[in-house]
Amino acid sequence: MYRPDCDILAMIQPDPLPGSYRYAGKKIEDIVDFALAETEMAHKCKFDGVIIQNMNDMPVRQHSRPEAIAYMTLITREIRRAFPDMVIGVLMNWDGVAGLSVADAAGADFVRIEHLFTGMEVTSAGLLQAQCVEIAELRKRIHSRVAVYADIYEVHGIPLGAKPIEDAAWEAVNEAFADGLFLAGRTVKESLEFAQRARKRIPDVPILLGGGATGGNVRELLEVYDGVSVATWIKNGDMKNPIDLSRANIFVNEARKAKLLRKGKIADGKDVGNGGYM
Repeated sequence: MYRPDCDILAMIQPDPLPGSYRYAGKKIEDIVDFALAETEMAHKCKFDGVIIQNMNDMPVRQHSRPEAIAYMTLITREIRRAFPDMVIGVLMNWDGVAGLSVADAAGADFVRIEHLFTGMEVTSAGLLQAQCVEIAELRKRIHSRVAVYADIYEVHGIPLGAKPIEDAAWEAVNEAFADGLFLAGRTVKESLEFAQRARKRIPDVPILLGGGATGGNVRELLEVYDGVSVATWIKNGDMKNPIDLSRANIFVNEARKAKLLRKGKIADGKDVGNGGYM
């Protein structure tokens, strides 16, 4: 079962899928090709893996339509076939049951459950309610080995009845049976604080950073987190943009320094050279 080791994961966000409001008529074959090209760039830049997310299917709904599940399964399966050695995660907006279904069918390593694993949140789509019970039942029913990583208080939602971050993290693992967590604050300082507080209650559970990583802060963040996901910074500030090769190389190089520092293989500040693709 997937367990990160200072991993760096690029977000792959295909064009709007057929059936979504923003779909503009692009053939699914071309959407798949774009996702494969983005993953190829992440692979050449030496990212450890990718998370495939239908971020461009806006406005967001809690329960995915059948066609979205089908197309995401196709895209994820094609990426798995083309890059069998990469870590692959799936994130469905905002349906964790659908996400686990896609991940299991396509052979992904983990599913990220954003917004709605436990508790309740107010978002632009209204109230989103926890799916941890349905996800646990699905895992049991299909004997899934896909790891479940749950966001705790994702920054774009407002949790109702919020508990201290460490208590919410403990409940997600010990009462809702997440295998790992995603955390992120609104600032680097808050992100570091969240992870440090959570580790006091769940010291052996892997924690990934859900957002906010840049080439300038990823080394600091990986001192505390077991891995990071990144989208906006390597896409020049807009997740709708393609991956920027130069920014991706900067990010990977800084993350590699953090990994070597964490393993005690280099002295702090030593340049390890270009970590990505030339």
